[in-house]
Amino acid sequence: MNHYCDQWIQDWCDENGWTDWFREQRQYWAFPPNAVIPLPIPSDALYLIKQQNGLSADEQAWCFVALFTAVLAGVSSYVLSSPLPLVMAFAFCAVVAARLEVEEA
Repeated sequence: MNHYCDQWIQDWCDENGWTDWFREQRQYWAFPPNAVIPLPIPSDALYLIKQQNGLSADEQAWCFVALFTAVLAGVSSYVLSSPLPLVMAFAFCAVVAARLEVEEA
């Protein structure tokens, strides 16, 4: 799941003079001003980007799928008179909620 929109990272790099950003292993890297070696984009900056922009398109899609799954499981559980669909939906929603957490770099 991508927690940041590419445009958000590009805008931050443009504002702060960083160039040629790229993503590797769930971490964003870029060349700071007057540097020849790329450095990870500071986690404070990523946190600020996230606070300003909210959920990315990926995160919104996963939230919608989780919500749809929960509603579908509730209806299925009622129709089938079985708690199994709710248990499966709970497990799926728990995984999605865990993936929504932004990893600390």
